[in-house]
Amino acid sequence: VELVESGGGLVQSGESLRLSCTASGFTFSSRWMHWVRQGPGKGLEWVSSIHTGTGIKAASNVVTGRFTISTDSAKNTLFLQMNSLKPEDTAVYYCATDQDGRNRGRGTQVTVSS
Repeated sequence: VELVESGGGLVQSGESLRLSCTASGFTFSSRWMHWVRQGPGKGLEWVSSIHTGTGIKAASNVVTGRFTISTDSAKNTLFLQMNSLKPEDTAVYYCATDQDGRNRGRGTQVTVSS
């Protein structure tokens, strides 16, 4: 299993970023995929999930209305569109095959300045 995240960076409050995660080594279709994050000095926090077969989505209350998860199953890629970013969204973002993030990639850093 390999998960490689990209798309992070330094942005100002209110701006947007789109994260990508390329998956390989397992069947990407018809399964749940997840984004989790870890802020400075904090534990892993679930952000959003999607079932790659049905398209059913879920998101934490903290990001609902601002972040949108999606997939391109033909390319085994997971996305996270993040709008209206806030300083408290600063974290390393990981894609994962499980909701608690035990099987995740190396992550991509997102830093939001005020």
